[in-house]
Amino acid sequence: MPLFRYEALDPQGVMVKDEVEALSQKEAISKIQNMGYFPTKVQAHGVKKKAGARAATVKRGSGKKVKVKLVAQFARQLSTLQDAGLPILRSLRILQEQQKSGAFKKIIRQVADDIEGGSTLSESLSRYPRTFDRLFVSMVAAGETGGVLDLILARVADFMEKAQKLKSRVKSAMVYPAVVMSAAFFILLMLMKYVIPKFESVLTQMSDRPLPQITKIVMNLSTWIAYQYGWAVLIGIPFVIIFILRAVKKVRAGRLVLDVIKLRIPIVGSLSGKISVARWTRTLGTLIGAGVPILEAINTSRTTAGNEVYANMLANVQNSIRQGESFAGPLKQSKTVDLIVSNMVAVGEETGDLDKMLLKVADNFDEQVDVMVASMMSLLEPIMIIVLGAVVMTIVLSIFLPIIGVISGLSAGASGGKGGG
Repeated sequence: MPLFRYEALDPQGVMVKDEVEALSQKEAISKIQNMGYFPTKVQAHGVKKKAGARAATVKRGSGKKVKVKLVAQFARQLSTLQDAGLPILRSLRILQEQQKSGAFKKIIRQVADDIEGGSTLSESLSRYPRTFDRLFVSMVAAGETGGVLDLILARVADFMEKAQKLKSRVKSAMVYPAVVMSAAFFILLMLMKYVIPKFESVLTQMSDRPLPQITKIVMNLSTWIAYQYGWAVLIGIPFVIIFILRAVKKVRAGRLVLDVIKLRIPIVGSLSGKISVARWTRTLGTLIGAGVPILEAINTSRTTAGNEVYANMLANVQNSIRQGESFAGPLKQSKTVDLIVSNMVAVGEETGDLDKMLLKVADNFDEQVDVMVASMMSLLEPIMIIVLGAVVMTIVLSIFLPIIGVISGLSAGASGGKGGG
């Protein structure tokens, strides 16, 4: 009897890895569920060994991560071909030929080879996690089980396109202020390094009076930047911060601390929270609509939330559901999401349209993100102008105040000379 390797969650949510004998993958899944586990990955033992060598070949030529746009396009085209009634193997060969030479073309070829060797589509896709994430693989597996692969692939494409649009909107909103502030920073750095030091000796020689405090501060800062490698420190600080943040994010506790801090930052925290809610509700709604069991769907949604606070909340909800509670109850008790989310989830559970309600929540939060991003952009311009104006005014005052003091002293001296005459 064929042997299947599987990964599953036990009733406490702990990952279990083992093997089971079965005549087919469906029978293997059924046996695993009868043991009280929730299977997340089931693979034929013989096929896995055969595909392992192929996967190693692909790894050499597919180190680059494939763009989300290409993967979404692949899902859309494969859905169309499946809807037309073409066999999955022939569909993959057609899509392979259409792709330009590169990593993705090699991956599609190897996926087709694996299917030709006896693997299912979801099994083969799961071997390339950098290209096809858990959401993609879980939905394809559900589509294969329910015999609606064409519809599921279309939903996957819709989900990926909407998620990419949201990500692109946020990124594009940050490009303008980042470019302006970076340019301003380097211009000011050049002024402090090359221009301001030349005024120091001139201003000191012009008057015997002590320089104003603001001039001293600017001159000391300029000396530090120009002659004490301050410029290197200022340029290096952003890189050091990025390095530290990346190191902290590698540890789950570090990610949690950073996400808690991020959610408490005014405006930015609210925007980050809405983006996370939009992500996990859309993921969960899409998975449930595809027929994925709710516990497995929640487990997958945790990885797409993009925030450890919401991932922990979903883990607690998952445990509560496993103990027989509803979804809306523990969601409301967590106090992590707005009441509108838990209320709509409650309505979805009552009407049996949980997937539709979750997608409506996602659409609603996407719209709120659009409004917030537009508002932030309208506020950023005047804020940047005020900040840059204040910096420029500080530099100008530091130079002109001593000159004004000298002119005032000369005028007072001239007036005194005339009065004495």
